[in-house]
Amino acid sequence: MGIDPAELKGRKLGRVLTKLGKTTRERVHEALEVQKTRKVRLGELMVELGYCSATDVAEALAGQAGMHYVNLTGFDIPESFRDVVPSENIRAYGVVPIEYNPTSKRLKVALKSPDNFRAVDDLRMLMGFNVDAVVADAGLIDALIKKHYSKQESVGDVISNIKIDEKFTKAGGGTGQSIDLDAVMEAASDNQVVKLLNLVLMQAIKDRASDIHFEPFENEFKMRYRIDGVLYEMVPPPKQLGPAIISRIKVMGNLDIAERRLPQDGRIELTLGGNPVDLRIAILPTIYGESCVMRVLDRSNVELSLDRIGLRQDDYETFLRLINKPNGIVTVTGPTGSGKTTTLYAALAQLNDIETKILTVEDPVEYDIDGLCQCQVNEEAGLTFGKALRSFLRQDPDVILVGEIRDLETASIAVQASLTGHLVLSTLHTNDAPSSVIRLVDLGLEPFLLTATIEGVVAQRLVRTVCKKCKEPYTPKEEELMELNMTPDMVRGKSFFRGRGCENCNNSGYRGRMALFEIMTMDDEMRDLIMKQANTAVLRAHARKRGMRSLRECGMLGIYEGQTTIDEVVRETMSDED
Repeated sequence: MGIDPAELKGRKLGRVLTKLGKTTRERVHEALEVQKTRKVRLGELMVELGYCSATDVAEALAGQAGMHYVNLTGFDIPESFRDVVPSENIRAYGVVPIEYNPTSKRLKVALKSPDNFRAVDDLRMLMGFNVDAVVADAGLIDALIKKHYSKQESVGDVISNIKIDEKFTKAGGGTGQSIDLDAVMEAASDNQVVKLLNLVLMQAIKDRASDIHFEPFENEFKMRYRIDGVLYEMVPPPKQLGPAIISRIKVMGNLDIAERRLPQDGRIELTLGGNPVDLRIAILPTIYGESCVMRVLDRSNVELSLDRIGLRQDDYETFLRLINKPNGIVTVTGPTGSGKTTTLYAALAQLNDIETKILTVEDPVEYDIDGLCQCQVNEEAGLTFGKALRSFLRQDPDVILVGEIRDLETASIAVQASLTGHLVLSTLHTNDAPSSVIRLVDLGLEPFLLTATIEGVVAQRLVRTVCKKCKEPYTPKEEELMELNMTPDMVRGKSFFRGRGCENCNNSGYRGRMALFEIMTMDDEMRDLIMKQANTAVLRAHARKRGMRSLRECGMLGIYEGQTTIDEVVRETMSDED
């Protein structure tokens, strides 16, 4: 280009164009005068007026960002490094490699736009390369991608091409054995390992996986991921690759690769297709090596809006009334992975305005939301739920979110906060809404304090929804209906659907999940029953009499509407007679 881009960085576009000799100052001033009367970018205007070409403007924009512009006309990617970046990444980031030095692991990529700096950061993180970036014509980059990277590369393809050599064996070292750090680093930065792990992550994020598991066993190393609550196994890599894969994950998450005896936690932040993705890493030493689970938090996938989490209209209105109370406790209950956190975040998003001070204490903080003061539990430093809650009361909040009520101390302070005029939202681990009350009494709370503070309990489950692409009607067998205590006569005239299984849903027949809700609110009679320490069955019977829809009834409505299946509802809900 002649001129060092560092000299052009940050200068005005007109100045860059003249410095590059693409136009004259007079023409730039003329275009600026025209721009005063029209809302149009200077670069577009210069091209429109015929004062320079679109390529000239692209070159100037690259210079403005401190980057070189290269002309890829007639360029083809050499075969020697064509596969150095997996095709998944090439397509996701819209970049092509144009130079590569295997010794220094220095890679030069061409971007369509100087704004795509996250692609450079992510390639550094995912691939471990020293990445230099230049800008080139978008059309020529697209043509190169189409020519060389249109074929989908699967995890199985990469595994079948892996060559095992001595460095992987050296890096093995069982738990408690001394390890050769240089060998571990060499194995972790091996191109085969980097490429495989990278493809596994890309595939999992693309398939909307919530967790990715890497597990060593005596004779194999398994890779699995969880989609819509169900685990699927991937093609397992050679067992010798296990330690190298775990070490590579540690390098990406800034963890200690020499420590193999203690659990470690970390995180990786990526941006894929413009969407921010957080990967939470949890590493656990086992008898056959280290096991790792990555939790995928794809923020673009989360519905943090109360009207989009699946509440039926009457339940939505009831829940809205509960969270708009000036004080009291509202708990959301259900097993791990039933969507409790998402429901609570949706409630906070509804309440989050300039007039409301919201404090949260969580373990860990799943999503950071503007306008909320979020605090993470740190047991080692002595910051427990109880300690955080105590100091919350001196922070003048309107709404408090307690990640989980897990002991008497937390429960007592939540009650105290509620009695002093705060709305407290929290989670519990119980099977249904009525049993939450018994659980709190079991923790040691006095029934009279419960009746004074609890406003409502929301129980929820997640069931998989039928894939829309392969959905088909069918007639359920009598045994299936019996699972729901129904006879063929009871369902005459009703339609049932299931997924046949297709590419869209990994041949499972399901894609996505929906929530089932059971909302129990308080009235004077319910409070009397709690004071008399009535059992769960009595509380449930009274709530049902007042119109509470049980989780199973909510599931049955989903079945009749063709959203889910009998199997799913039976698996996730208890019969009301249980």
